Amino acid sequence: MVRPVYQPHYRQIEQSLRERIAALSPGQRLPSDTELCVEFGVSRMTARNAMQRLADDGLVRREPGRGTFVANPPTHRRATRLMSFTQEMLRAGRVPSSRLLAREIRPSRPSEAASLGIPPRQPIVHLRRLRQADGLPIALENSVLIDEVAEVVMRADLARGSLHEALAQGGFVLTKGTATIAAAAATAEEARLLGIRSGDPLLVERRVIADVHGRRIEATESVYPADRYALEVRFEVEALDVLPGGSGS
Repeated sequence: MVRPVYQPHYRQIEQSLRERIAALSPGQRLPSDTELCVEFGVSRMTARNAMQRLADDGLVRREPGRGTFVANPPTHRRATRLMSFTQEMLRAGRVPSSRLLAREIRPSRPSEAASLGIPPRQPIVHLRRLRQADGLPIALENSVLIDEVAEVVMRADLARGSLHEALAQGGFVLTKGTATIAAAAATAEEARLLGIRSGDPLLVERRVIADVHGRRIEATESVYPADRYALEVRFEVEALDVLPGGSGS
């Protein structure tokens, strides 16, 4: 049974604007906060919140006194935000697709069970996909998901569609997670699938994503050719503790 999905108003506006931006060119004007209030029947704060999320992702630029405009597509994804691969490629003006290498229900391995917070050998859904943009391989993904989402995942169109969108439509809204970033050398199989040489450098991202209730739904390892993908990190410099009469270390 598919459960109804609730999304806050600002998220609904955000998703609608993302779809519009994908069809627009850099420099084209977007609705003002006031126009969004009228169109969606929301408060000015809600409209501003939605537009600010797009600005934070580098999708729009806000010019005081002039309006909000479509920005040039950012080159890299910010490490502090995760959107689906499909959304990310559309945002960059590229055509996303996936080659499904494996989709099965099987018992979880100890490491997979630990990542998802479930008992060992409990059934999980295993997905392996080659993610492409304009036909060029960008990532090789291995994902495991809890058994509760099996019905949704096993029937989803994962060649053209988004896994996260399918999960949301099935009532499983993903909201937060943790990730680690590492480097590795491509194995012979990874090199063959990604169209690179064995031993070439890879960016490896391992993430665990939870739903609105904090329940871990998905654990994924994505490997990217180092010359085709990068993560942008923004940070603040932590103040040094400086002792009187001395200097910090």
